[in-house]
Amino acid sequence: MNSTRVVINERSRKGLSAKRHRLSFAVRMGQALYQQAAVYILNEDSLPFFEAHGTQITTILSDSGHEFCSRPDQHPYDLLLQLEGIEHRTAKVRRPQSNGFVERLCKTLLDEHFRIMGRTKWYESTEEMQNDLDTFMHHYNHERAHQGRNMKGRAPHKAFMGGLSKNEKTGTTEKQAA
Repeated sequence: MNSTRVVINERSRKGLSAKRHRLSFAVRMGQALYQQAAVYILNEDSLPFFEAHGTQITTILSDSGHEFCSRPDQHPYDLLLQLEGIEHRTAKVRRPQSNGFVERLCKTLLDEHFRIMGRTKWYESTEEMQNDLDTFMHHYNHERAHQGRNMKGRAPHKAFMGGLSKNEKTGTTEKQAA
């Protein structure tokens, strides 16, 4: 069974990460792998991305899944957030609009990538799927115009970089959420 984990910057709609993970059917092992995937994406993709651009993540909004929260003193994801000084908020249960940017990115991935590639290509491995997903995410972030709130037809990467340069001019730090 495969699962896709998605990270998005809520200000610019930049999809920071979309990773395919092979998961076990065993419930206990599956939960451990979900937790490892969430920690891995935060530590290996999201935090380095923001650090490379001279900004930081101050707040993360996630759903209330087991991969993101349980007992804060024992859960690997919450422990990493505490170490990094990042506030962790969870979306309200059964309210997908509170995490709407991620929901919209997932629908876009389904409609514009997975359904099309699933009909045109037979994948032999998760790595092949990841390579095609990386190519689509580059297109989504750098070439595809977005019409959402405050996007003004810009691609997410351009909106993200514009937000950084705007903050440098005013000397403020923008609150970033992944």
